[in-house]
Amino acid sequence: MNVALINTNRMQPPVGPIGLDYVAEAVHAAGHSVELLDLCWEDDPHAAIAGFLKTSDPKLIGITLRNTDDCAFTSRQSFISDFLDLTASVRENSDAVIVLGGVGFSVMPEAILARSKADCGIWGEGEFVFPELANRIYKNQSYDDLPNLILPDGGLWRRNALHCGSLSDLPAMSRRWIDNRRYFRLGGQAGFETRRGCPCPCIYCADPVAKGKQIRLRPPSAVAHEVEQLLEQGIDALHTCDGEFNIPGHHALDVCREMTRRGLGNKIRWYAYCSPAPFSKELARAMRAAGCVGIDFGADNGSKEMLKSLGRDFGPSDIVNAARWAKDEGMAVMLDLLLGAPGETRRSIEQTVEVVQRADPDRAGVSLGIRVYPGTELARTDTRIVLRLGTNLSTAMAPSRAPAIFILFNALTADTFSRACIFLIESIPRQYFWLTTFMAYSFFSPASSNSCTSIAIPRFLPVVEIGLRFARISPKARSAFGGFPALTFSTIC
Repeated sequence: MNVALINTNRMQPPVGPIGLDYVAEAVHAAGHSVELLDLCWEDDPHAAIAGFLKTSDPKLIGITLRNTDDCAFTSRQSFISDFLDLTASVRENSDAVIVLGGVGFSVMPEAILARSKADCGIWGEGEFVFPELANRIYKNQSYDDLPNLILPDGGLWRRNALHCGSLSDLPAMSRRWIDNRRYFRLGGQAGFETRRGCPCPCIYCADPVAKGKQIRLRPPSAVAHEVEQLLEQGIDALHTCDGEFNIPGHHALDVCREMTRRGLGNKIRWYAYCSPAPFSKELARAMRAAGCVGIDFGADNGSKEMLKSLGRDFGPSDIVNAARWAKDEGMAVMLDLLLGAPGETRRSIEQTVEVVQRADPDRAGVSLGIRVYPGTELARTDTRIVLRLGTNLSTAMAPSRAPAIFILFNALTADTFSRACIFLIESIPRQYFWLTTFMAYSFFSPASSNSCTSIAIPRFLPVVEIGLRFARISPKARSAFGGFPALTFSTIC
C-alpha cells in the first residue's frame, strides 16, 4: 500500500526530521511503499502538497509537527496555524486517512486535532503503531484499538493506552528517507538517537510528556550502524537527539565503546546534551575516544535551592566537576541556564554566575523565562495571576501576541527588585510562559574573563542582543562554537 509522510517544519537553518526518517524505515520494513514530502525545501508548500498527492495517491498520510512554537518572548511565533493550514491542504487534495504526529503534536494533541481536518493522531513514537495502522487499512480492518492512537469519540478525542515498544525491535536505520546530505550542507550537522524516555522530575520539561517517562535503550550496535550510514553519505558532524545522553551512564559508556571499536572516533565529530550528573571522568574519556568534541550540559542554575525547585537531582559542585572533566579530555563545554523560574532571586542569579565562573565553560547560554507546557509539573502548579504591571493579561501571552512581555522587559530596569511576577493565563492554558522579573543581570565583563559586573537592561532592548553586546569572547570559544560569543542571552527556553 502507498503511504505518504510529510514534514511541515520549515524553520531555518534546517533541522532534519529524524523521526520521519525512522518511521519511514519502519513502514518500509512492514512491506509498504513509502514516499516522503519534505516541505522544508518548498517555496510554495501548498502547491507542493497538491502536486505530490496527485502523483502518489497514498491511502495513509502521516503529517509531523516538530514544535508548537519557537518558545521565544521576542518573536512569539506559533507554528500551529501554519501546520493546520498545511493539514487542510492535504485534506483538500486527498481522501486518505490523515494521521498527525511528532514531538510537538504529542505535547498537546487534542487541542491540535480539534482544530484540524485530520482523522486521528499518534501520541508518542510512531515506529510501531504507524506500520500496524497501515496494515489494518490495507486489510480494511478496524484500527480503533491500536495503542497510542487518539481518535474522535462523541465530539471529543479519546486517547488509547500508551505503548512503548522495545527499541531493539526497530529495523536497522539506513537514514536514506530524507535528504540528509542537504540538511548537513545547510544545517551543519545530522542527528542520531541512542535512547528514549526520561524519568527525571524536572518541573518544566515536555520530554517525558512527548516520549514517556520509561527509559528505553537502543542497542549500541544499532546506534553505531546508523552513524556509519550517515558517514557513508559524507556526514561527519552529528548531534545526539537524546534529552540527556548520559542517563543512564552505563548505556552511554556502551555506545561510546561500540563506536570506538568500529573506528568511528577518528572519522566523525559529534556533540551531546548531557546532565551534569551522573557524569564521570571515565565517561568523559570514553566520549572523547568515540569522537565527541563538545558537550552541552543542562545546568539550569547555580543555586542549590533553585536546582531543587526545578526538580534537578544534582548540585552546583556536579556542574563544576562535569565541566572540568569534559574540558580535561579536550572537549568544548557549554552550560545551558534557565533564569526566571519560580523562586528566582537576585542572590540565586549571583550564585549562578559564581558557578559559571568556577566551571569556566567555553560558552554559557542563558534563557529568560520558562515555557509552561501542558502535562508538566509546572503546568499543574496551583498559581494565581499576579498582576503588578497594570495591563490586562486576559488576551496576552499567546505566542502570536504578548504585549505584557514588553512591560516585563521595562520592569527589569525598575528601582526596586521584584521577586515575583508570575503569570498563569488560564484562558490560554497551552500558550504561556512563567517569568520572575528582576532589576539587573550579571554578565562577564568583556574586559576580563574573570571579573563580573552587573548591567541594567535598557528599556525594550531585545534580550537576544545583549549577548552580542556584553559577552566574554575567547579564541577557544570562537573556534569551538563557530565564532559565537562565550556568553549569550536569549529568551528561548
